[in-house]
Amino acid sequence: MANRTFNVLVLCTGNSARSILGEALFNHLGGGRVRAYSAGSKPGGRVNPVALETLKQHGIAMTDARSKSWDEFAVPGGLTFDFILTVCDNAANEACPVWPGHPATAHWGIPDPAHVEPIEARRVAFETAYQQLRRRVEAFLALPLETLSREEAIAAARRIHEEK
Repeated sequence: MANRTFNVLVLCTGNSARSILGEALFNHLGGGRVRAYSAGSKPGGRVNPVALETLKQHGIAMTDARSKSWDEFAVPGGLTFDFILTVCDNAANEACPVWPGHPATAHWGIPDPAHVEPIEARRVAFETAYQQLRRRVEAFLALPLETLSREEAIAAARRIHEEK
């Protein structure tokens, strides 16, 4: 199973900021071991430009980023996810679709940087969110995902949230 690729879905309500950062970080740091996607329960329709600016400052280009609904992934015959992580409190408390394969799910709450004012403070808030997510993604990717049971993966993801 060493060559297995794990599918990760990062969820937030608007899919414009934190979930975009999470998707980019998993894909950038995952080294092909994971393939990450992001979506929202009520997508805003556009990616926050400060999210893209923050990623670019860290050498992560995400030219194909778009805000999309989780309905895009909750379709018969669609992708099967191994892990689903919510990064905002609203999405964690919403009734989610039934995901094929019963993926391991956990909540990694990150404060929303999207509406912080003024713009200079928003940039700082995005950098903080980026750093928090980076630490969690790195810790998650350090896990022996190939050998963890669903329950062990959930427990580990929850511990990562509490520690990071």
